[in-house]
Amino acid sequence: MENDVVFKRLMQAMGVGGPSVETVLANPTCRPGGQLEGRIQVAGGDHQVDIDHVALGLVTRVEVESGDNDYDTMQEFHRQQVTGAFRLEPGQRHDIPFRFDVPWETPVTELYGQHLHGMTMGLRTELQVARAVDKGDLDAVSVHPLPAQERLLDALLRLGFRFARADVERGHIYGVRQTLPFYQEIEFSPAPQYARSINQLEVTFIADPQQMQVVLEVDKRGGVFTEGRDAFGRFTVDHATADRTDWTAELDGWLRQSLSRRGLFS
Repeated sequence: MENDVVFKRLMQAMGVGGPSVETVLANPTCRPGGQLEGRIQVAGGDHQVDIDHVALGLVTRVEVESGDNDYDTMQEFHRQQVTGAFRLEPGQRHDIPFRFDVPWETPVTELYGQHLHGMTMGLRTELQVARAVDKGDLDAVSVHPLPAQERLLDALLRLGFRFARADVERGHIYGVRQTLPFYQEIEFSPAPQYARSINQLEVTFIADPQQMQVVLEVDKRGGVFTEGRDAFGRFTVDHATADRTDWTAELDGWLRQSLSRRGLFS
């Protein structure tokens, strides 16, 4: 009998027969600055447990450059606790509704109904019992661009640029107000009229409730007597007035001017 009690306690300590957690999103799509809504269903196991808390974390894959050792890692970048402590009886079900705030700087994962190659985004549910943390599976989340972001991306497509891939890189961009420890780069192959001058164009958005900072990086092609170099452009767009600008003409003008300075475009 005593051995049975010890074995049961050991199994409980290992999480066997413990509570289970399932997160159900009302809608897995959102925009930066929006919300994700849903319910967390916690079901009791075969013994009583005291839950310390239930929390949610937004997670994405981030590329890290560390000397000669580059690697990818899954990084949680926003977290909300949805409950405090409560007791869960054997077989009891606990239903927890939530609204999760999505940061304004959250990378986008979709563009015109297509998933951006290279992007991973998910919501992870964390259940803590007796200082032991159970991090559940990622529930996939789709982040669509803000209207202002869509207008600039649409302008690039109208100019003939083609989406190549996207990634998230750890670090901060010089001279840009940034709250998250990483930034997204959306990479485009050059439009035909620029193909002889540049290799690729990278776009980064850093948004807040009023405006977004846009960073353009052009990877220029080198000539016979010149080496290729990058050109950078940075400007701010107000969400409220973004639709008053002809972004196709603006971006085309900036690109032509930048390349002409280097004698790469005529």
